[in-house]
Amino acid sequence: MTPTSFQRFLHRRALVLLTLSAVLALSLAPSRLIAPAWADDPMSVVKGTVNQALDVLRDTQTPLAQRQDKLRQIVSASFDFTEMAKSALGYHWKQITPAQQQEFTTAFVAFIEDSYLSKINDYTGQPVDFLKSTSEGAQYAQVNTDIVQPKGDAIHVNYRLLQENGTWKIYDVTVDAISIIANYRNQFNRVMNNKGYDTLISDLKSKQAALAASLANH
Repeated sequence: MTPTSFQRFLHRRALVLLTLSAVLALSLAPSRLIAPAWADDPMSVVKGTVNQALDVLRDTQTPLAQRQDKLRQIVSASFDFTEMAKSALGYHWKQITPAQQQEFTTAFVAFIEDSYLSKINDYTGQPVDFLKSTSEGAQYAQVNTDIVQPKGDAIHVNYRLLQENGTWKIYDVTVDAISIIANYRNQFNRVMNNKGYDTLISDLKSKQAALAASLANH
């Protein structure tokens, strides 16, 4: 897939990665690093995830591979990866088989994970302000945060959460009002409409493999 203006935007705003550690995990199992109480409150879910991620990012004495693994563990209990993948594929989700849905979910999460892990060293200590949590109905909420810049305007990073079975999970993140998932959905829809699922999954896996190889060489 060719780079989009949104991907270039993310590259320029590389430090957004630090609060988007959200999208860094492959494992769907709960992490032992995260307290179960986080599930009760959207703000606590976001604060717990972000603060632990920032602690890892500040720990430059630890080897890079170990820091990457810690980030994967920290976020694995806080994000609804199936919902993220489903939303990213849009109406095409129902057009593919359950096996393809699982294949796409795994490839999509791995792709996003490696995209942000590749920028881990761009963090230079910017603090995060947790602004407010708002309800969007019985099952939905949003937590607003700012990445504070030493110079210039803060970067607005908002987390969208969904409650299922009493547990709050993050399913999307917006950066300066741009939705991560909506932008991927636009890309994926074009590929699905023009070339179909086989091309989409092949391109996604190829891009992720290139990112993974780059990470391995660091």
